[in-house]
Amino acid sequence: MIKGAAAGLAGTTALNAVTYMDMVVRGRPSSTTPEQVVEELANRSGRPIPGNSEERESRKQGLGALAGIATGVLVGAAAGQLYPLTRRLGPVVGSVLVGGAAMAATDLSMFRLGVSDPSSWDMSSWLSDAVPHLAFGAVTWAVLTK
Repeated sequence: MIKGAAAGLAGTTALNAVTYMDMVVRGRPSSTTPEQVVEELANRSGRPIPGNSEERESRKQGLGALAGIATGVLVGAAAGQLYPLTRRLGPVVGSVLVGGAAMAATDLSMFRLGVSDPSSWDMSSWLSDAVPHLAFGAVTWAVLTK
């Protein structure tokens, strides 16, 4: 499980790097969905995010990024728990399934919270989501199986 968590952390770094590279290449802004998820969770829990508007926005950005890191570590830890199966899947199928698990975790939570509806996304939006998650899966699988 520890090796899987470390692999998930490495995969998260790859996901972030690919995402930021996409922002550089296409000149697109960062996604606000992590902050929207944090805000919705705070609203539903009855625990507002403290601070004036600037402090509050900064906290939401920080919490959104930390939630992404936690998701990557947890998916990696789960892949580590399933190590014999994960290893046998091979680099292609293993990478796709591990990356798909991370993508499903984030996309389903956004959908369930009413933050975003993936069924309404265009091809560019799907690629912006799928390609970084594939990088996550590839790096997580590679680190886990070495």
